[in-house]
Amino acid sequence: MTTMYWTQLDAPVGRLLLTADADGALTSLSVPGQKGGRTVESLQDGWRHERGPFRAAAQQLAAYFAGELREFQLPLSPHGTEFRQRVWAALDEVPYGATVTYGQIAARIGASRAAVRAVGGAIGANPLLIVRPCHRVIGADGSMTGYAGGVERKVWLLTLEGALAAEPV
Repeated sequence: MTTMYWTQLDAPVGRLLLTADADGALTSLSVPGQKGGRTVESLQDGWRHERGPFRAAAQQLAAYFAGELREFQLPLSPHGTEFRQRVWAALDEVPYGATVTYGQIAARIGASRAAVRAVGGAIGANPLLIVRPCHRVIGADGSMTGYAGGVERKVWLLTLEGALAAEPV
């Protein structure tokens, strides 16, 4: 069995659960209550709870939440079909502070207009929330459509990045 690692980090959007493979590449980043996300209870026996493999991720996430980092530079190793991998790679190309539609992601990977629903499914299955910016994908009408981490978190992240105006206090 391959060694797998996990840790938790406190963040403004809740306590994050990170997992990594034996090489230290992130395999998932989950937020509390995430639809389809990992929980400590769902981790397999034998996974090692260590902070060491996550030092760079912890530093970059802290800088991101402080508004000082616009692009993550971390080794990633999510598991998914070839189609999902293509969709996730397209997410990596969406710049900080920008938004795109599901249809635009479909076009970027050369998928047909009919494949927009499948693209949405792949985005919803993204195992690396925040680091792989699925929160930057919105509905064609500009609506804050589904986000596995919750629409409130999506709005918070887009506001942090300046893609949405901050709510008046």
